[in-house]
Amino acid sequence: MITVFHEHELGHRVRTRLSGGRLIDAVETPERLSALLEAAKQCTSAIVEPGPAAMDVIQEIHDRGYLHFLETGFAAWKERFPDSVELRPSLHISPYMRRLPEDLLGRAGYYINDAASVLVEDTWPAVLASAASALEATRRVLDGAPAAYALCRPPGHHAYPDMACGYCFLNNGAIAAARARRSVERVTILDVDVHHGNGTQAIFYGRPDVQTISVHADPSTTFPFYAGYADERGAELGEGFNLNLPVAPLSGDEAYLAAVEEGIAATRDFSPDMVILPLGLDASEADPFACMRVTSDGFARMGEMLGAIGRPTVIIQEGGYPSPILGLNLIRFMEGFRATSGA
Repeated sequence: MITVFHEHELGHRVRTRLSGGRLIDAVETPERLSALLEAAKQCTSAIVEPGPAAMDVIQEIHDRGYLHFLETGFAAWKERFPDSVELRPSLHISPYMRRLPEDLLGRAGYYINDAASVLVEDTWPAVLASAASALEATRRVLDGAPAAYALCRPPGHHAYPDMACGYCFLNNGAIAAARARRSVERVTILDVDVHHGNGTQAIFYGRPDVQTISVHADPSTTFPFYAGYADERGAELGEGFNLNLPVAPLSGDEAYLAAVEEGIAATRDFSPDMVILPLGLDASEADPFACMRVTSDGFARMGEMLGAIGRPTVIIQEGGYPSPILGLNLIRFMEGFRATSGA
């Protein structure tokens, strides 16, 4: 199995995050990608660079006004606020106020959902490279590889069609699914990140051709809080094709893997032509967000379970933040996946 990665993903260095009313050091940093890249060199066969991102596929998922804001918003912000190094809106739209204004401050709050999703000078090249990696991995699998790993950063599964959320700007998994659907009939997105894939759910909530499954910490106590509950099953033509499997906070291997197994059973029932696997390593017992207590052995077992699905698979990196065992967890997952998938 190859790893797809572009060096532009090492850009987008956000300095701070808002936590408990204070600005503290960011955790979604280039250093987490460097740790994963070193691990990928040990557990995959080669590191390859993607070609340019296919904007026509990205535009299937994301609003063009939103894409224009991601590309140009920081430059406009810098012109207006010359001393600023981060675009972080101070207000956001709500269910009661959803008009798109002309003013930059208003547009920033319209297109960015939360204080975590910060634009800096080189955000656009980074997010475009991240999406390109997902697209290249998908192409390789469509061309016959049993699996490929897209080492994506920034992550993507919280991003909505027209709104950044939770460190995510372009929804890499959804973009991969859109590319896959040009060639195959049915796609499953099986997300094992510890946070619910709320953006992915919203994108496909009314569709029967892309099954969305998310295993994650119970959103009643864990970000993103407002989505990811078990009774969210899809709407209209998509009813029954969205499955949320929330797990009690601070659960260990057995509870988390039981939910993964339930997601695998639903995947097999759907019988997709391709599986998109957003891989978060932030369920780790050592992750700084401290949501779950999954061990490195647990990630190896998870990889074995998911590899045994036996379908062409695109693995897309989502969360997993700096810890002494971040790279080890990727290695153990990949060892397990290869053992049962033959990739």
